[in-house]
Amino acid sequence: MPIKDTQDRYPLLRSRTFVGFWAADSVSMFGTYITAQALQLLAVETLDAAPLELGILRAAQWLPYLLLGLLAGVLIDRHRRKPILVGADLIRAAVLALIPLAALVHALTMPLLIGLVLVFGAVSLLYDAAHQSFLPSLVPARLLTQANVRLEQSSAVAQVAGQGIAGWLIKFLGPPTAILIDAVSYLISGVVLAKLPVVERKPTREARTVRAEIGEGLRWVYGHRTLGPLALSSHAWFFFTSMVSALYAYYVVKDLGFDAAAHGMTLTVGGLGAVIGSSLATKLGTRFEVGPAVIAANWLSPAGYALIPLAHNGTSAFAILCAGQFLFWLSVGSTSPLEMGYCQSVTPDHLLGRRSAITRSLNRGAIVLGAPLGGLLAATFSVRTALWIGVAGLTVSVAALTVSPFRHARLPIAHAEAV
Repeated sequence: MPIKDTQDRYPLLRSRTFVGFWAADSVSMFGTYITAQALQLLAVETLDAAPLELGILRAAQWLPYLLLGLLAGVLIDRHRRKPILVGADLIRAAVLALIPLAALVHALTMPLLIGLVLVFGAVSLLYDAAHQSFLPSLVPARLLTQANVRLEQSSAVAQVAGQGIAGWLIKFLGPPTAILIDAVSYLISGVVLAKLPVVERKPTREARTVRAEIGEGLRWVYGHRTLGPLALSSHAWFFFTSMVSALYAYYVVKDLGFDAAAHGMTLTVGGLGAVIGSSLATKLGTRFEVGPAVIAANWLSPAGYALIPLAHNGTSAFAILCAGQFLFWLSVGSTSPLEMGYCQSVTPDHLLGRRSAITRSLNRGAIVLGAPLGGLLAATFSVRTALWIGVAGLTVSVAALTVSPFRHARLPIAHAEAV
Protein backbone atom coordinates (compact mmCIF):
# COMPACT_ATOMS: atom_id res chain seq x y z
CA MET A 1 0.00 0.00 0.00
CA PRO A 2 1.49 3.45 -0.92
CA ILE A 3 2.55 5.62 1.99
CA LYS A 4 0.18 8.41 0.98
CA ASP A 5 -2.81 6.07 0.89
CA THR A 6 -1.88 4.73 4.29
CA GLN A 7 -1.64 8.24 5.72
CA ASP A 8 -4.98 9.23 4.20
CA ARG A 9 -6.59 6.22 5.78
CA TYR A 10 -4.73 6.65 9.07
CA PRO A 11 -4.33 10.43 9.50
CA LEU A 12 -2.58 10.07 12.86
CA LEU A 13 0.46 8.65 11.05
CA ARG A 14 1.07 12.14 9.63
CA SER A 15 1.92 13.40 13.09
CA ARG A 16 5.51 12.49 13.98
CA THR A 17 4.98 13.80 17.49
CA PHE A 18 1.96 11.57 18.08
CA VAL A 19 3.76 8.54 16.62
CA GLY A 20 6.69 9.20 18.97
CA PHE A 21 4.36 9.67 21.92
CA TRP A 22 2.53 6.49 20.95
CA ALA A 23 5.80 4.55 20.76
CA ALA A 24 7.00 5.80 24.15
CA ASP A 25 3.67 4.97 25.74
CA SER A 26 3.67 1.49 24.22
CA VAL A 27 7.15 0.67 25.50
CA SER A 28 6.42 1.75 29.07
CA MET A 29 3.02 0.04 29.02
CA PHE A 30 4.63 -3.24 28.03
CA GLY A 31 6.84 -3.15 31.10
CA THR A 32 4.01 -1.97 33.33
CA TYR A 33 2.00 -5.12 32.71
CA ILE A 34 5.03 -7.21 33.62
CA THR A 35 5.45 -5.39 36.93
CA ALA A 36 1.74 -5.49 37.74
CA GLN A 37 1.98 -9.28 37.82
CA ALA A 38 5.50 -9.48 39.21
CA LEU A 39 4.77 -7.35 42.29
CA GLN A 40 1.87 -9.55 43.37
CA LEU A 41 3.78 -12.78 42.80
CA LEU A 42 6.92 -11.38 44.40
CA ALA A 43 4.87 -10.68 47.51
CA VAL A 44 3.07 -14.04 47.45
CA GLU A 45 5.92 -16.39 46.56
CA THR A 46 9.06 -14.65 47.83
CA LEU A 47 7.83 -12.63 50.82
CA ASP A 48 4.96 -14.99 51.73
CA ALA A 49 2.45 -12.14 51.99
CA ALA A 50 -1.03 -12.72 53.43
CA PRO A 51 -4.21 -11.52 51.63
CA LEU A 52 -4.42 -8.37 53.77
CA GLU A 53 -0.79 -7.49 52.97
CA LEU A 54 -1.54 -7.92 49.27
CA GLY A 55 -4.43 -5.49 49.63
CA ILE A 56 -2.14 -2.97 51.36
CA LEU A 57 0.52 -3.41 48.66
CA ARG A 58 -1.99 -2.68 45.92
CA ALA A 59 -3.40 0.26 47.85
CA ALA A 60 0.09 1.76 48.36
CA GLN A 61 0.51 2.44 44.66
CA TRP A 62 -2.71 4.45 44.56
CA LEU A 63 -2.64 6.17 47.97
CA PRO A 64 -0.86 9.28 46.57
CA TYR A 65 -3.74 9.72 44.12
CA LEU A 66 -6.14 9.99 47.04
CA LEU A 67 -3.93 12.30 49.12
CA LEU A 68 -2.35 14.52 46.45
CA GLY A 69 -4.49 14.13 43.35
CA LEU A 70 -6.35 17.44 43.52
CA LEU A 71 -3.12 19.37 44.07
CA ALA A 72 -1.49 17.53 41.16
CA GLY A 73 -4.26 18.68 38.83
CA VAL A 74 -3.54 22.32 39.63
CA LEU A 75 0.19 21.74 39.14
CA ILE A 76 -0.37 20.18 35.71
CA ASP A 77 -2.56 23.07 34.53
CA ARG A 78 0.06 25.59 35.69
CA HIS A 79 3.03 24.03 33.85
CA ARG A 80 3.96 22.55 30.51
CA ARG A 81 3.28 18.84 30.45
CA LYS A 82 6.19 17.37 28.49
CA PRO A 83 8.90 18.04 31.15
CA ILE A 84 6.64 16.44 33.77
CA LEU A 85 6.20 13.32 31.63
CA VAL A 86 9.93 12.96 31.01
CA GLY A 87 10.91 13.51 34.64
CA ALA A 88 8.29 11.09 35.91
CA ASP A 89 9.48 8.32 33.58
CA LEU A 90 13.09 8.68 34.65
CA ILE A 91 12.24 8.73 38.36
CA ARG A 92 10.00 5.69 38.04
CA ALA A 93 12.80 3.81 36.30
CA ALA A 94 15.10 4.52 39.25
CA VAL A 95 12.51 3.54 41.88
CA LEU A 96 11.70 0.23 40.23
CA ALA A 97 15.39 -0.60 39.83
CA LEU A 98 15.74 -0.43 43.62
CA ILE A 99 13.43 -3.44 44.05
CA PRO A 100 15.68 -6.04 42.34
CA LEU A 101 18.70 -4.35 43.94
CA ALA A 102 17.19 -4.84 47.41
CA ALA A 103 16.32 -8.43 46.55
CA LEU A 104 19.88 -9.04 45.34
CA VAL A 105 21.37 -7.99 48.70
CA HIS A 106 18.63 -9.82 50.63
CA ALA A 107 17.23 -6.60 52.05
CA LEU A 108 13.78 -6.72 50.49
CA THR A 109 10.88 -6.88 52.96
CA MET A 110 7.16 -6.20 52.67
CA PRO A 111 7.46 -2.77 54.40
CA LEU A 112 10.27 -1.75 52.01
CA LEU A 113 8.35 -3.03 48.99
CA ILE A 114 5.25 -1.14 50.06
CA GLY A 115 7.32 2.01 50.60
CA LEU A 116 8.90 1.85 47.14
CA VAL A 117 5.52 1.21 45.55
CA LEU A 118 4.18 4.25 47.43
CA VAL A 119 6.90 6.49 45.93
CA PHE A 120 6.29 4.96 42.51
CA GLY A 121 2.60 5.79 42.84
CA ALA A 122 3.27 9.41 43.78
CA VAL A 123 5.36 9.95 40.64
CA SER A 124 2.85 8.05 38.50
CA LEU A 125 0.14 10.43 39.72
CA LEU A 126 1.90 13.35 38.04
CA TYR A 127 2.60 11.33 34.91
CA ASP A 128 -1.00 10.19 34.50
CA ALA A 129 -2.48 13.66 34.93
CA ALA A 130 0.00 15.13 32.44
CA HIS A 131 -0.45 12.21 30.02
CA GLN A 132 -4.16 12.75 29.47
CA SER A 133 -3.74 16.52 29.29
CA PHE A 134 -0.83 16.29 26.84
CA LEU A 135 -2.67 14.40 24.10
CA PRO A 136 -4.92 17.31 22.97
CA SER A 137 -1.76 19.32 22.24
CA LEU A 138 -0.56 16.60 19.84
CA VAL A 139 -3.68 15.96 17.74
CA PRO A 140 -6.74 18.02 16.73
CA ALA A 141 -9.99 17.53 18.63
CA ARG A 142 -11.59 15.62 15.76
CA LEU A 143 -8.92 12.89 16.08
CA LEU A 144 -8.94 12.54 19.87
CA THR A 145 -11.08 9.40 19.94
CA GLN A 146 -8.93 7.79 17.24
CA ALA A 147 -5.79 8.73 19.16
CA ASN A 148 -7.18 7.23 22.36
CA VAL A 149 -8.14 4.10 20.44
CA ARG A 150 -4.54 3.73 19.24
CA LEU A 151 -3.21 4.16 22.78
CA GLU A 152 -5.74 1.66 24.11
CA GLN A 153 -4.83 -0.83 21.39
CA SER A 154 -1.17 -0.52 22.31
CA SER A 155 -2.06 -1.02 25.95
CA ALA A 156 -4.08 -4.10 25.05
CA VAL A 157 -1.30 -5.57 22.89
CA ALA A 158 1.19 -4.83 25.68
CA GLN A 159 -1.14 -6.58 28.07
CA VAL A 160 -1.25 -9.67 25.86
CA ALA A 161 2.51 -9.82 25.36
CA GLY A 162 3.48 -8.44 28.75
CA GLN A 163 1.22 -10.67 30.83
CA GLY A 164 2.13 -13.78 28.88
CA ILE A 165 5.87 -13.11 28.90
CA ALA A 166 5.73 -12.01 32.53
CA GLY A 167 4.50 -15.39 33.66
CA TRP A 168 7.46 -17.12 32.04
CA LEU A 169 9.97 -14.47 33.12
CA ILE A 170 8.79 -14.77 36.70
CA LYS A 171 8.87 -18.56 36.55
CA PHE A 172 12.38 -18.88 35.12
CA LEU A 173 14.13 -15.61 36.12
CA GLY A 174 12.14 -14.55 39.18
CA PRO A 175 9.94 -11.50 39.90
CA PRO A 176 12.85 -9.08 40.63
CA THR A 177 14.31 -9.55 37.14
CA ALA A 178 10.90 -9.01 35.58
CA ILE A 179 10.57 -5.73 37.48
CA LEU A 180 14.01 -4.64 36.28
CA ILE A 181 12.77 -5.00 32.69
CA ASP A 182 9.97 -2.55 33.49
CA ALA A 183 12.53 -0.10 34.89
CA VAL A 184 14.35 -0.20 31.55
CA SER A 185 11.09 0.38 29.68
CA TYR A 186 10.45 3.59 31.65
CA LEU A 187 13.98 4.76 30.90
CA ILE A 188 13.43 4.23 27.16
CA SER A 189 10.08 6.01 27.30
CA GLY A 190 11.59 9.03 29.05
CA VAL A 191 14.34 9.35 26.44
CA VAL A 192 11.87 9.12 23.54
CA LEU A 193 9.54 11.70 25.10
CA ALA A 194 12.43 14.08 25.73
CA LYS A 195 13.18 14.13 21.99
CA LEU A 196 9.62 14.92 20.85
CA PRO A 197 9.45 18.27 18.99
CA VAL A 198 6.40 19.59 20.81
CA VAL A 199 5.58 23.26 21.22
CA GLU A 200 3.22 23.59 24.17
CA ARG A 201 1.27 26.70 24.98
CA LYS A 202 2.55 28.66 27.95
CA PRO A 203 0.01 28.18 30.73
CA THR A 204 -1.57 31.39 31.95
CA ARG A 205 -0.87 32.21 35.58
CA GLU A 206 -3.96 33.65 37.19
CA ALA A 207 -3.88 35.33 40.56
CA ARG A 208 -5.94 32.64 42.24
CA THR A 209 -5.33 30.34 45.15
CA VAL A 210 -4.83 26.61 44.79
CA ARG A 211 -8.08 26.12 46.67
CA ALA A 212 -9.99 28.22 44.16
CA GLU A 213 -8.54 26.30 41.21
CA ILE A 214 -9.34 22.96 42.83
CA GLY A 215 -12.87 24.17 43.44
CA GLU A 216 -13.26 25.16 39.81
CA GLY A 217 -12.14 21.71 38.71
CA LEU A 218 -14.48 19.93 41.13
CA ARG A 219 -17.44 22.01 39.98
CA TRP A 220 -16.67 21.20 36.36
CA VAL A 221 -16.38 17.45 36.87
CA TYR A 222 -19.23 16.85 39.31
CA GLY A 223 -21.52 19.67 38.23
CA HIS A 224 -21.51 18.61 34.60
CA ARG A 225 -24.71 16.83 33.55
CA THR A 226 -22.95 13.84 31.98
CA LEU A 227 -19.38 13.98 33.31
CA GLY A 228 -20.66 13.94 36.89
CA PRO A 229 -22.52 10.60 36.70
CA LEU A 230 -19.67 9.09 34.67
CA ALA A 231 -17.12 10.13 37.31
CA LEU A 232 -19.18 8.81 40.22
CA SER A 233 -19.84 5.52 38.47
CA SER A 234 -16.16 5.12 37.63
CA HIS A 235 -15.21 5.67 41.30
CA ALA A 236 -17.52 2.82 42.32
CA TRP A 237 -16.24 0.70 39.42
CA PHE A 238 -12.64 1.04 40.59
CA PHE A 239 -13.59 0.39 44.21
CA PHE A 240 -15.23 -2.94 43.52
CA THR A 241 -12.90 -4.16 40.76
CA SER A 242 -9.94 -3.53 43.09
CA MET A 243 -11.47 -5.96 45.58
CA VAL A 244 -11.30 -8.65 42.91
CA SER A 245 -7.95 -7.75 41.32
CA ALA A 246 -6.14 -7.49 44.67
CA LEU A 247 -7.07 -11.08 45.47
CA TYR A 248 -6.78 -12.57 41.99
CA ALA A 249 -3.13 -13.71 42.17
CA TYR A 250 -3.64 -15.21 45.62
CA TYR A 251 -6.81 -16.98 44.52
CA VAL A 252 -5.24 -18.43 41.38
CA VAL A 253 -1.92 -19.47 42.93
CA LYS A 254 -2.86 -20.39 46.50
CA ASP A 255 -6.50 -21.49 46.35
CA LEU A 256 -6.61 -23.05 42.88
CA GLY A 257 -2.98 -24.23 42.78
CA PHE A 258 -1.89 -22.81 39.42
CA ASP A 259 1.68 -21.59 38.84
CA ALA A 260 2.88 -18.17 37.68
CA ALA A 261 2.84 -19.19 34.01
CA ALA A 262 -0.83 -20.25 34.16
CA HIS A 263 -1.70 -17.07 36.06
CA GLY A 264 -0.01 -15.05 33.33
CA MET A 265 -1.83 -16.93 30.58
CA THR A 266 -5.24 -16.05 32.02
CA LEU A 267 -4.24 -12.39 31.98
CA THR A 268 -2.92 -12.78 28.44
CA VAL A 269 -6.34 -13.97 27.33
CA GLY A 270 -7.74 -10.89 29.06
CA GLY A 271 -5.35 -8.83 26.97
CA LEU A 272 -6.75 -10.39 23.81
CA GLY A 273 -10.17 -9.21 24.96
CA ALA A 274 -8.78 -5.70 25.38
CA VAL A 275 -7.26 -5.79 21.87
CA ILE A 276 -10.58 -6.80 20.35
CA GLY A 277 -12.48 -4.28 22.48
CA SER A 278 -10.24 -1.36 21.52
CA SER A 279 -10.55 -2.35 17.87
CA LEU A 280 -14.34 -2.16 18.20
CA ALA A 281 -14.35 1.19 20.01
CA THR A 282 -14.34 3.39 16.91
CA LYS A 283 -17.10 1.33 15.29
CA LEU A 284 -19.18 1.54 18.46
CA GLY A 285 -18.69 5.31 18.54
CA THR A 286 -19.74 5.58 14.90
CA ARG A 287 -22.79 3.35 15.04
CA PHE A 288 -24.07 4.36 18.48
CA GLU A 289 -23.93 7.50 20.58
CA VAL A 290 -21.17 7.52 23.19
CA GLY A 291 -23.48 7.16 26.21
CA PRO A 292 -25.37 4.02 25.11
CA ALA A 293 -22.19 2.46 23.67
CA VAL A 294 -20.21 2.90 26.90
CA ILE A 295 -23.07 1.65 29.08
CA ALA A 296 -23.68 -1.46 26.98
CA ALA A 297 -19.99 -2.42 26.97
CA ASN A 298 -19.70 -1.71 30.70
CA TRP A 299 -22.09 -4.55 31.49
CA LEU A 300 -19.42 -7.02 30.35
CA SER A 301 -17.31 -6.09 33.41
CA PRO A 302 -19.51 -7.69 36.11
CA ALA A 303 -20.36 -10.53 33.72
CA GLY A 304 -16.67 -11.36 33.31
CA TYR A 305 -15.67 -11.03 36.96
CA ALA A 306 -18.67 -13.14 38.04
CA LEU A 307 -16.99 -16.13 36.36
CA ILE A 308 -13.85 -15.94 38.53
CA PRO A 309 -15.33 -17.22 41.83
CA LEU A 310 -17.06 -19.99 39.87
CA ALA A 311 -13.65 -21.55 39.07
CA HIS A 312 -12.75 -24.48 41.34
CA ASN A 313 -10.03 -26.77 39.96
CA GLY A 314 -8.46 -28.39 36.93
CA THR A 315 -8.74 -27.54 33.26
CA SER A 316 -12.30 -26.28 33.58
CA ALA A 317 -11.20 -23.75 36.21
CA PHE A 318 -8.45 -22.47 33.93
CA ALA A 319 -10.93 -22.09 31.06
CA ILE A 320 -13.39 -20.23 33.30
CA LEU A 321 -10.67 -17.85 34.51
CA CYS A 322 -9.64 -17.15 30.92
CA ALA A 323 -13.24 -16.46 29.90
CA GLY A 324 -13.76 -14.15 32.85
CA GLN A 325 -10.63 -12.11 32.09
CA PHE A 326 -11.54 -11.99 28.39
CA LEU A 327 -15.00 -10.53 29.02
CA PHE A 328 -13.76 -8.06 31.62
CA TRP A 329 -10.99 -6.69 29.42
CA LEU A 330 -13.21 -6.70 26.34
CA SER A 331 -15.34 -4.24 28.30
CA VAL A 332 -12.37 -2.10 29.34
CA GLY A 333 -10.93 -2.01 25.82
CA SER A 334 -14.26 -0.96 24.34
CA THR A 335 -15.15 1.76 26.81
CA SER A 336 -11.85 3.45 27.69
CA PRO A 337 -11.18 5.21 24.34
CA LEU A 338 -14.79 6.40 24.06
CA GLU A 339 -14.86 7.74 27.60
CA MET A 340 -11.48 9.43 27.24
CA GLY A 341 -12.24 10.96 23.86
CA TYR A 342 -15.56 12.27 25.17
CA CYS A 343 -14.05 13.79 28.32
CA GLN A 344 -11.20 15.42 26.40
CA SER A 345 -13.52 16.81 23.73
CA VAL A 346 -15.98 18.49 26.12
CA THR A 347 -13.41 19.81 28.63
CA PRO A 348 -11.73 23.23 28.05
CA ASP A 349 -7.94 23.11 27.74
CA HIS A 350 -7.35 25.10 30.93
CA LEU A 351 -9.29 22.45 32.89
CA LEU A 352 -7.84 19.32 31.28
CA GLY A 353 -5.23 18.72 33.97
CA ARG A 354 -7.68 19.15 36.82
CA ARG A 355 -10.37 17.03 35.20
CA SER A 356 -7.88 14.23 34.60
CA ALA A 357 -6.33 14.47 38.07
CA ILE A 358 -9.67 14.66 39.89
CA THR A 359 -11.22 11.65 38.21
CA ARG A 360 -8.05 9.56 38.22
CA SER A 361 -7.19 10.49 41.80
CA LEU A 362 -10.54 9.50 43.20
CA ASN A 363 -10.61 6.40 41.02
CA ARG A 364 -7.26 5.36 42.45
CA GLY A 365 -8.39 6.51 45.87
CA ALA A 366 -11.21 4.02 45.52
CA ILE A 367 -8.56 1.32 45.00
CA VAL A 368 -6.85 2.45 48.20
CA LEU A 369 -10.05 1.67 50.06
CA GLY A 370 -11.32 -1.27 48.01
CA ALA A 371 -8.17 -3.39 47.82
CA PRO A 372 -7.55 -3.63 51.60
CA LEU A 373 -11.27 -4.18 52.15
CA GLY A 374 -11.13 -7.11 49.76
CA GLY A 375 -8.19 -8.53 51.71
CA LEU A 376 -10.00 -7.98 55.02
CA LEU A 377 -13.16 -9.68 53.76
CA ALA A 378 -11.08 -12.59 52.49
CA ALA A 379 -9.37 -12.96 55.86
CA THR A 380 -12.67 -12.70 57.74
CA PHE A 381 -14.78 -14.95 55.52
CA SER A 382 -13.08 -16.46 52.47
CA VAL A 383 -11.43 -15.33 49.24
CA ARG A 384 -14.38 -16.55 47.20
CA THR A 385 -16.87 -14.64 49.38
CA ALA A 386 -14.83 -11.44 48.98
CA LEU A 387 -14.82 -11.95 45.21
CA TRP A 388 -18.61 -12.29 45.13
CA ILE A 389 -19.05 -9.09 47.15
CA GLY A 390 -16.85 -7.25 44.66
CA VAL A 391 -18.88 -8.58 41.73
CA ALA A 392 -22.16 -7.54 43.37
CA GLY A 393 -20.91 -4.00 43.96
CA LEU A 394 -19.61 -3.75 40.40
CA THR A 395 -23.04 -4.73 39.10
CA VAL A 396 -24.68 -1.96 41.13
CA SER A 397 -22.19 0.65 39.83
CA VAL A 398 -22.93 -0.21 36.19
CA ALA A 399 -26.68 -0.23 36.86
CA ALA A 400 -26.44 3.28 38.36
CA LEU A 401 -24.68 4.59 35.24
CA THR A 402 -27.33 2.96 33.05
CA VAL A 403 -30.17 5.03 34.53
CA SER A 404 -28.14 8.26 34.85
CA PRO A 405 -28.11 11.25 32.43
CA PHE A 406 -24.91 9.83 30.94
CA ARG A 407 -27.09 7.60 28.78
CA HIS A 408 -27.83 10.77 26.76
CA ALA A 409 -24.11 11.68 26.32
CA ARG A 410 -23.21 12.74 22.78
CA LEU A 411 -19.89 13.72 21.21
CA PRO A 412 -19.58 17.29 19.87
CA ILE A 413 -20.64 17.32 16.22
CA ALA A 414 -17.20 18.04 14.74
CA HIS A 415 -15.66 15.30 16.86
CA ALA A 416 -18.40 12.79 16.15
CA GLU A 417 -18.09 13.24 12.39
CA ALA A 418 -14.46 12.18 12.51
CA VAL A 419 -14.98 9.10 14.69
